[in-house]
This record gives sequence, structure tokens and C-alpha cells, in this order.
Amino acid sequence: MPRPAPARRLPGLLLLLWPLLLLPLPAAPDPVARPGFRRLGTRGPGGSPGRRPTPAAPDGAPSSGASEPGRARGAGVCKSRPLDLVFIIDSSRSVRPLEFTKVKTFVSRIIDTLDIGPADTRVAVVNYASTVKIEFQLQAYTDKQSLKQAVGRITPLSTGTMSGLAIQTAMDEAFTVEAGARGPSSNIPKVAIIVTDGRPQDQVNEVAARARASGIELYAVGVDRADMESLKMMASEPLEEHVFYVETYGVIEKLSSRFQETFCALDKCALNTHGCEHVCVNDRSGSYHCECYEGYTLNEDGKTCSAQDKCALGTHGCQHICVNDGTGSYHCECYEGYTLNADKKTCSVRDKCALGSHGCQHICVSDGATSYHCDCYPGYTLNEDKKTCSVIEEARRLVSTEDACGCEATLAFQDKVSSYLQRLNTKLDDILEKLKVNEYGQIHR
Repeated sequence: MPRPAPARRLPGLLLLLWPLLLLPLPAAPDPVARPGFRRLGTRGPGGSPGRRPTPAAPDGAPSSGASEPGRARGAGVCKSRPLDLVFIIDSSRSVRPLEFTKVKTFVSRIIDTLDIGPADTRVAVVNYASTVKIEFQLQAYTDKQSLKQAVGRITPLSTGTMSGLAIQTAMDEAFTVEAGARGPSSNIPKVAIIVTDGRPQDQVNEVAARARASGIELYAVGVDRADMESLKMMASEPLEEHVFYVETYGVIEKLSSRFQETFCALDKCALNTHGCEHVCVNDRSGSYHCECYEGYTLNEDGKTCSAQDKCALGTHGCQHICVNDGTGSYHCECYEGYTLNADKKTCSVRDKCALGSHGCQHICVSDGATSYHCDCYPGYTLNEDKKTCSVIEEARRLVSTEDACGCEATLAFQDKVSSYLQRLNTKLDDILEKLKVNEYGQIHR
């Protein structure tokens, strides 16, 4: 096939350079010269992840990814947003084998710019000509390598360009929860990119309208002989953001960078303007929230953090005393006389004397972890109660008094006995005297 003349390629090259040069549209009657390509813009219907970039810095002025959030390669500032993405690719006979390979390369390059995974972007491919074939569903592959390998295995179908049927099939069979699409509560955008080089042979207007009404955002990419009016019928509003056109399949791969910008989500945490004291966390909605390190609580301002009173929470597990540390943590301590065990939570008796409940009047002497005995200061002696103490001289006095008391009792007893014996002797003397008198009287009779 002869190489196209430069004059024929000029309109396509101008279209590719249009958003960079910001040139006015030419007044040529050629339909492809009308606004049929996307420039970055605001969020479109159905949850478009697109966003208008900030104006470029003037020549010579310093620039960074943080100051240009629309730039897909801005140093850590831009990251792909989670999508349910379905490619609808035309493989009719008008698409030559080499050109179809270019389409697959285009799809693979877009995949390379995305974060692929069950919680990130999921990808499906619908292949169509006169018939429609779902090559794989959204839930089929969860990593880039296997996904791109599956794209590489896709082969063209046959004649015909049933674009309306392809959109209907994607809506009915690919964008379903059973096929791997996430439900409305997930707030994950549903996006379809349809690539074609011809005029649809069926009605696309109504079916595309139903798809858009169901929440699917449609991007239309036309190549070479593609009908611009049909592309506009299929695409979502605003058309200047959802309709792309390239002159040949040889340059379609360059559109992958445009879609990378379209699907870029601003990494607000990377901008370092979030104000979070501890941790900034990006949300799927393109926003962010602040979190705190372990042991800290987020304050009402949603930015700053305060150390938690772990002891007040009552979950510390300390047997005796919980002590708050200044870093939002805590440690356990024990009462006097106890020692902290190896678990750093429980306590064991270290010295019963130190507990203060021993009752010793003077000195408590520890005999180990569980026993003790009392002792007295010098000059004192331990009493029989084994607790109290008495001065040694006082003890002697008490002993002397006890001895004296014992002597007096003995003397009193002895006096009683002596008095009794004296009375008894007196009586015996009287009896003996009487006996003597009686005996003397009998003798002298």
C-alpha cells in the first residue's frame, strides 16, 4: 500500500497538535476538522475522572508536578483513579492485521498507565464486527501482565461494523455485577472506550443514549474513515472531551497519554498541602483524610492529633498502677512492697515488711517474699505478743514486783498456817491437861 502523501496527513497532524498550540479551528469543510478530539476538561457525566489542568507555566518559569496536577507524569502527584473500564474494539475486515495490532498496543499502553487490581481498575474487552464477542470480563484478570497477555491473544472477527450491538452487549453483559462490575454504592465510574474506523451498520443513537443514561461514560475514538457524526452520537457530553480522531492507526498509540491524563486522579497528599499532622490518606473520590499514629487520636479539626490516655481507656491490663507516657503509650507499676513481673502487667510481693501491715512496734525483719518477724530497738525486749517491745529495766521491775507479790502471798499463807497451828496446839494442850487431871484423880481413889 503506498505511503499517504504529506498533504493528506497534514489535517491529522494539526488535530494532534491542536490542544498544545491552542490554535483556532480551521474553517475547512472537512468533518474531521471540526472539534472532534478531546482536550482535558472538567468532570463529565456519569462520573468522568477527567479534570481540567492548570495553565502551563510561562517559558523559563520553574514547574513541578505539584503545580501542574493535569500532568500525568507529575512527580508522584498524579495516580490513576479506580475504574470499571471496558474497551469496545472494531475488528471488521477494514481493519488490517497490522492496524489491529496497533489497536491492541493502544489498549495495552492505556493499561500500563492504570493501577490494576480488584480494588483498583478492572478491565474488560468487547470485540466486534458483524458479531460481538466478549474477550474477557472485568473480573477475569487482576494484574497488568496477565491482562496485557490476554489483549495480545485477541484476533479479528469478520466483516461488518455493528457498533450499536457492541455497546448494547457491553451494557447488558460486561457492566454487570456478575461480570465483575462494582455496584452503584462503590462510586466507581463505569467507562467505555469504543475504537472504530468505519460507519456503524446499525443504529447507535438510541443504544448509546441508554448506555449513557445507565451511568456509562462513553469515549469514541475514530480512525481514518470513521464517521464523525456517528462518533458524536456515541460519545458522552461534552463532546470535545469524549471524541478523539486520528488520521491513521499508526498514530493511535499516542492517544494513550491523553487517556492517562483523563484518568489521572490528583494525589493531594503528595502535594504536601494537606495539613495533616501525622498521616495523609488519599481517598478514592480524589480527596483525602488525615489519620494519626498508633496511640494518638484525631482531633475535631480533622488535622491534628493528641496522645490517647491509654490508662483512662481501662484496657491497659495493669494489675496495680497504669502510668501514661508522653508518647501516647503507657507502662505498668506496682504498689510499694511489690515487684513487676516479666509480663510487665502483673505484680508479686517483694517484701511483706514494706507493705506496712506487719504490726511490728519497732522493726520488721523480712524472712523472704512471704514471711517476716518483729524485732526491737537496742535496750528493748520483745514482748510475748511478738509485736510490741518493752524497755529492759522495766521488764526487770515487773519481774521483781511479781517476785515480791509471790513472797507476800507465801508469808500470808505461812502466817495463817502458824496461827492455825498455834490454835491447834493450844487446844491440844487443854485436852492433854484435862486428860492428866482425870488420870490423877483415878489414881488417888
